[in-house]
Amino acid sequence: MKLLKHHCPTQQIHFRVSLSSRCAIVLMGLIFFFSCGIPNNPYPKSQQNEEIYYNTFDEEPKHFDPVVSYSSDEYRFIQQIYEPPLQYHYLKRPYELIPLTAETVPQPQYFGANGKELPQGAPAESVARAVYEIRIRPGIMFQPHPCFAKTEDGTLRYHNLTKAEVKGFTEIKDFPMTGTRELTAADYVYQIKRMADPQLSCPILSTLQDYIVGMKTYSAALANGQTEAPFPGVAVVDRYTYRVTLKAKYPQFVYWLAMPFFSPMPEEAINFYNQPAIKDRNITIDRFPVGTGAYRIDTLIAHKEIVLVKNENFRVERYPSSGEPGDREAGLLDDAWETIPFIPKVIYKLEKEYIPRWNKFLQGYYDSSSISSDTFDSAVVFNDTGDPTASEALKAKDIVLRTSVQPTTYYLAFNMLDDTVGGYTTEKQKLRQAISIALDYEEFTEIFLNGRGVVSHSPLPPGIFGYESGERGINPYMYDWDVDADRPVRKSIEEARQLLAAAGYPGGQDSKGNPLIISFDNTWNSAGATARLTWMRKKLEQLGITMESRTTDYNRFRDKVKDGNFQFIFWGWHADYPDAENFLFLLYGPNGKARYDGANSANYDNPTYNQLFEEMKNMENSPERLSRIREMNRLIQRDAPWVFTFHPVSFGLSHQWVKNSKPNSLGGGTLKYLRVDANRRAENRQAWNRPVVWPLWLCLGVFILGTIPAVITIWKRERRTQ
Repeated sequence: MKLLKHHCPTQQIHFRVSLSSRCAIVLMGLIFFFSCGIPNNPYPKSQQNEEIYYNTFDEEPKHFDPVVSYSSDEYRFIQQIYEPPLQYHYLKRPYELIPLTAETVPQPQYFGANGKELPQGAPAESVARAVYEIRIRPGIMFQPHPCFAKTEDGTLRYHNLTKAEVKGFTEIKDFPMTGTRELTAADYVYQIKRMADPQLSCPILSTLQDYIVGMKTYSAALANGQTEAPFPGVAVVDRYTYRVTLKAKYPQFVYWLAMPFFSPMPEEAINFYNQPAIKDRNITIDRFPVGTGAYRIDTLIAHKEIVLVKNENFRVERYPSSGEPGDREAGLLDDAWETIPFIPKVIYKLEKEYIPRWNKFLQGYYDSSSISSDTFDSAVVFNDTGDPTASEALKAKDIVLRTSVQPTTYYLAFNMLDDTVGGYTTEKQKLRQAISIALDYEEFTEIFLNGRGVVSHSPLPPGIFGYESGERGINPYMYDWDVDADRPVRKSIEEARQLLAAAGYPGGQDSKGNPLIISFDNTWNSAGATARLTWMRKKLEQLGITMESRTTDYNRFRDKVKDGNFQFIFWGWHADYPDAENFLFLLYGPNGKARYDGANSANYDNPTYNQLFEEMKNMENSPERLSRIREMNRLIQRDAPWVFTFHPVSFGLSHQWVKNSKPNSLGGGTLKYLRVDANRRAENRQAWNRPVVWPLWLCLGVFILGTIPAVITIWKRERRTQ
């Protein structure tokens, strides 16, 4: 017992020293680790110097089938994968159509009712047929895909699969063999026929049926199960040429040929995906597209990550050798004639919250970023001339700011079928004009958008033929022109009150003393919605008008708009193509939402406007067309079916290691033009994310100081026992 009592304290002391030594080793190890690496790097070390472009998405794409997709969230992916025959020049503004897979931009042949060919300048009313022949470049190959894989005897290997043969398969990479083949004209014809299939619900079918010969009849036949029905409006001419025939002159059709809807689709892919064994595995064209573009999908992890890689079969394509003024000075022509794409891999990470995404961008882990209202003041400053530039903090990191006016128009639509705010009498016009003046969207864009908007005077945004700036372009019912300041000035609230009185509502009351109450239907339930609604309410209260807000979910809201069961809504439109017709059709009477389920949400129906639109829509851009556009603008400015609000301005940031970045709102297949300096990115990440190790050193120092008394005690006891 005495021996045990004598040795126990010593054993405990040795145990504590051992434990302390271990702690010291751990601390030293942590210091070494943090000193040698970047502890918060979300990517594996193997990617450090790879030329990968990192970006994000915040909503899971639903469709990768170009017949169905009509969403910008999906287009950002599929436009890298699929190739319609035409594209927009990456650098030139205004936007210019150029060939993509086609050899040239097709010029239509016009024919009269007697079958005789007409000259290019023939008036639209004389044209009975417009024929487009599109010739595809030979030698373009589809991406590697199992739908093309063949056996030794030439039959398709994976086209009669059983459930047992694909047991455990979840993606295309699970198939051990792939194949490819050359793109042909038949692939484009097959896709147009798919657009006519009512079971696929192509969102532009109703529009195309009005133009492509026989499409409506063919669609009806497909609905009745007649798969071999004739479709005279589209035909294969030869291996590399196909023909599309329209019922009328429609110059805008070439713009449709730059949209994903008109991308080629190999019939082998659809047959492959239609196999029950494949469908049961949720392996579909909506998840794994098949294209000829610069990229293909390599990895798709639901709710987490989408990875694109370079299409191994992509042909030789060159970076543009020309652009617009200033592009050369901005370095956008440094890669002229170089082979594209430059980046072999693109990784998109799901980021639903903006702040984490913004922080990772600042750390260098994402290569580009948008700017939210919360971060705007720290990211953007305005110089002496009022132009936006990156803040000093961002400039210190060589982060580049690029701005661009979007080909988009936002507006508040009155329901022209409503008894209170609708109608075409002078009194109703003045009521809507008064409200338009009171809703000061110069102030709105400053308060809620940090000035990121160009206040609108008509449906047409800048860059679209027919848009006019300066005094000629103002809305004279809402603005006066200040000659000294050389700018428009919104009419005063007093003038708005006078208009309201002339409309029969002096002080916001009718002849019986009843208050004027207007309902605003909306889906505004995000952060900041309450402030925006309060702003609108207070602006209308200046006229004595009471605004009731009716916030609902999107499906209910959509039904109310479709049924014409509203007074006042907020709406918007982004260009499908850069032409006035694509905006002015939003107020064409036969496109009324309530009566015809069209895009005219205001249900505006002015016979004079309708006639001018019918004359204008199929005209080439010319002084005559501009004259009609001006007349149409004056009519809608007077009738005021919309409160013209603003055209949004995009503010985008990218790191200095991203080369050739230029905003492009219409041409979506732009990843192939970007270049990444991976070495420079790695250096900056290292510099910006150096770990703070002094607390660890401090802890180690405190630890060492704390052990000194124990060491002294141990030393003294050992001396006594000797």
